[in-house]
Amino acid sequence: MIGIFHEVCQLCSQNTTERYSTSFSSAIRLLHKDLRQPIYNIYGLVRFADEIVDTFHAYDKQTLIREFRDETFHAIERGISLNPVIHSFQLTVNQYKIDHELIHAFFNSMEMDLDKKQYNSSSYTEYIYGSAEVVGLMCLYVFVNGDQKKFDELKPAARALGAAFQKVNFLRDVKADYELMERTYFPGLNFRNFSYADKKEIEADIQRDFDAAYKGIIHLPVKARFGVYVAYKYYQSLFMKIKRIQPARIMQERIRIPDYHKLMIVLRASLSNQFNLM
Repeated sequence: MIGIFHEVCQLCSQNTTERYSTSFSSAIRLLHKDLRQPIYNIYGLVRFADEIVDTFHAYDKQTLIREFRDETFHAIERGISLNPVIHSFQLTVNQYKIDHELIHAFFNSMEMDLDKKQYNSSSYTEYIYGSAEVVGLMCLYVFVNGDQKKFDELKPAARALGAAFQKVNFLRDVKADYELMERTYFPGLNFRNFSYADKKEIEADIQRDFDAAYKGIIHLPVKARFGVYVAYKYYQSLFMKIKRIQPARIMQERIRIPDYHKLMIVLRASLSNQFNLM
């Protein structure tokens, strides 16, 4: 009956992914079927941790994230948890031998969100690594399935893709982060006077990450390549839309990609994949 328990827990991680992120869910469904559940399992855990620090305002977030972190590592060691999202995550960590340092770095970044409101260059780099780059590396462990040489080859690109996604999120969510959470991730910026030059500097940094990420995506194993490429195109499209708007508008609304546009992205990506134009 343990198989049913595994299945129920993993369905919870999948449902978490699908409810919280339609874009990522769509991209995951384009991975080979062997890869989908492990990626759902990773996303489920990082999503829950992010929710603790971002939305559980009526509760003791410090205690909750510490308990969540402790239970995660206990589960990895024991091979089981009664928390379905943690249980699913430990299945993937143990199956693919994901480096525990990545998980420590992730939780460190989550805890930074509890009391850090402004970031300098050093803390910003640390936060980006722990909140986003390590998630790309966890997924890469799944994609290469034990091929250490391939992992080492693609590691810089996986980090760059995670960083690009996170920085686009920061730029898209400036209004909410600054006004509601009182956070400023981009170092040295005053968003009361967010200028065109400030925006261009951030965009140039993000573009460098996208360029570095693409060089790795085209060399991913076939089972992973198309799904990752679609996620890349989703975020690239969102980034291009942000680039076209004025700085003041970013401080007024959250920029989105319509569902019909997401469908067009998948269709174009499919054609590029079919004709080896990626």
